[in-house]
Amino acid sequence: MTRTDVTFDSAGITLAGHLYLPGGPAEGPRPAVVVGHPGSGVKEQTAGLYAQRLAERGFVTLAFDAAHQGESGGLPRGLEDPAQRVEDLKAAVSLLTTRGEVDADRIGALGICASGGYVLPATASDHRIKAVGTVSAVDVARQFRLGADGTQDPAVFRSMLDAAAQARTAEARGEQPPVLTLFPDTAEQARALGGEHAAEGFDYYRTPRARHPRAARYFIWSSIDRAATFDAFAAVPLIGPRPLLLLAGTRAVTSWMSVEAFQRATGPKQLHWIDGAGHVDLYDKKQYVDPAVDTLAAFFTEHLGRAV
Repeated sequence: MTRTDVTFDSAGITLAGHLYLPGGPAEGPRPAVVVGHPGSGVKEQTAGLYAQRLAERGFVTLAFDAAHQGESGGLPRGLEDPAQRVEDLKAAVSLLTTRGEVDADRIGALGICASGGYVLPATASDHRIKAVGTVSAVDVARQFRLGADGTQDPAVFRSMLDAAAQARTAEARGEQPPVLTLFPDTAEQARALGGEHAAEGFDYYRTPRARHPRAARYFIWSSIDRAATFDAFAAVPLIGPRPLLLLAGTRAVTSWMSVEAFQRATGPKQLHWIDGAGHVDLYDKKQYVDPAVDTLAAFFTEHLGRAV
């Protein structure tokens, strides 16, 4: 397997990616899978891990940084724009169609966490994507509005929209607007703010386990109002008759979102549970990633054809 640094355009913004090519001979162009990263993540973290593991199974894979984040371009920095994230995934598919190693008629997509939400409307509106999978799928708008577990007091999101409006006003006045800090300074503070789910995120993003200098430490507040009316699941019925696979951990507080997406799907669909896994466990813990990759590889092989 080899990794090549690539760049490509997404609505006028230059994105940075890692293209993974399987080792060994091939009879012809191979099937390929675009891999999107979680909100605040970068391609060197879990997206890169899944891309590498699928490349080991013979797929050409592409992990990339979203616009405004990581090594990709785009100002302001720290913007999480759902519409742009969907466009980024389609732009990644476009890049794969230009590669001689790739069979353009056998391209799939995989989204992890927030990109598990974004990959659904991307697939629904782009017929070049022949099969789509998700791991710990999250609709970032639902998480902002309802909380990771779906039980958040509506007043919390109203206050977030107030903060977003105030930040826009400050910027219009030439002032430096505040930002939405994603993680506090300690795991205990994270747990106090967002329960065990937030503590698990802290352990992944803010400790040597997976910390990366380009991972987002904050979002700008306009990310919130851009996401306010976004619905990652509205277009799910348009994915059919193409197949959909959703993987979720049995302990993940976010699993209700995978269930909701599954219920909306009209074509071939599968909701696969990884026993004992929490949401973030599926990012990198071998005992959970191994069965997830096995399931994904079998799914993409079935629907995109053999990789070797």
